Amino acid sequence: MNFADNNLYPEKEQAEFRLLDSTDTACLRQVFESAKTDYVLLAKQSQGLQFCPDGLFRLQQVADDSGAGMVYANYLEVQDGQTKAHPLNPCQRGSIRDDFDFGACCLIRREAAIKVLQDHPENYPYAGFYDLRLRLSEHFPIVQLEEYLYSLQTDNKENNEKAQFAYVDPKNREYQLEMEAACTAHLKRIGAWLAPGAESPELSRESFPSEATVIIPVRNRARTIADAVHSALNQECSFDFNLIVVDNHSTDGTAEILNSLAANDARLTVLCPESKQLNIGGCWNLAVKHRLCGRFAVQLDSDDIYSSPHSLERIVKAFYQEQAAMVVGSYRICDFELNTLPPGLIDHREWTEENGRNNALRINGLGAPRAFFTPVLRKNLLPNTSYGEDYAVCLRISRRWKVARVYEELYLCRRWEGNSDAQLDLKSLNANNAYKDKLRSLEIMARQAL
Repeated sequence: MNFADNNLYPEKEQAEFRLLDSTDTACLRQVFESAKTDYVLLAKQSQGLQFCPDGLFRLQQVADDSGAGMVYANYLEVQDGQTKAHPLNPCQRGSIRDDFDFGACCLIRREAAIKVLQDHPENYPYAGFYDLRLRLSEHFPIVQLEEYLYSLQTDNKENNEKAQFAYVDPKNREYQLEMEAACTAHLKRIGAWLAPGAESPELSRESFPSEATVIIPVRNRARTIADAVHSALNQECSFDFNLIVVDNHSTDGTAEILNSLAANDARLTVLCPESKQLNIGGCWNLAVKHRLCGRFAVQLDSDDIYSSPHSLERIVKAFYQEQAAMVVGSYRICDFELNTLPPGLIDHREWTEENGRNNALRINGLGAPRAFFTPVLRKNLLPNTSYGEDYAVCLRISRRWKVARVYEELYLCRRWEGNSDAQLDLKSLNANNAYKDKLRSLEIMARQAL
């Protein structure tokens, strides 16, 4: 089908419509080589897709003016008779997630696609489109129009969390390996790939007041903070450990609960920052720079708990076994009664010692609980945000230092109605994704400069 046949494009035939029913590289190559027009409009679905008057013309106009290899636009989502705006994010240098949302369709310059596909001898059954758009971005602009140029009938009710963790689902293993291969090849071509051989720190080079410190930033978690604190204090370890809770000016009784707990256990230190400008990352930095922070700084969120009294021992053991600067464990998603929720155990087995720190740029996180060799963390620190701060510092540390993994369950990530990780609206989801793409952009630039 050609959109010009339906009078949707008033000028000469310059854009052919092709339904993207296969992401196979060979299929895509055939699509572009057989096209007779300057542009090909690739669509994930044709049913319910309708351009506004001159909408396709606008895409082609911008492609002509900008020299873009690919152009995509915001759209209107029609569901159950209701129409709502569906804005998209701009494609940054670091937008290399394989699930980046380009909407239902995108306009691709035929000559550009042919050029980059000719340089690609391999065939990706799953990662063909992902590889194509990465290759296009290396030579041509990828342009997003913040204009609503089409509408789409949809019944998509996929849970954001289910989609977010698709890359750790064992059923998707073959798919994910192919996506990793395409991403790794892209990083090599742009000079951002890291070869195997991360450094190991000298773990015993300094003395510390304790071997490990559990750090909990908190604000207004009166319902959950006692559970988290007891979970940490009840750890059974062969070494001394302590707990630093940073109460970020709570107003719901959290501070009173913490002070009561601290009065009964000297291992618990409660800090309240002087500044009222700190987010989660800033609270972490306050704790890790404190004189009572131990050799290893270990994460625990204020509404989560460790799944075993041996979790902290297992984490510290991994530092010495692997001679690592950072340890990342595995967690299970559950409700407040600790019943498992899909997708269950998140163990990030996509990580490999050879390529994990490269593949980390493709995925949405490294896992939990996270623990750090304190001298390394003090030299890196977290951005002062309440989303993505952990991902940012993990990327930065993995650039140089060795990361160890623990694949058994150590941690319970509880979902409840007050949880910040509950189902997000589109605006919040876009903001989160855009920020992580920015972090990836910054990390790619840093790695290119090595």
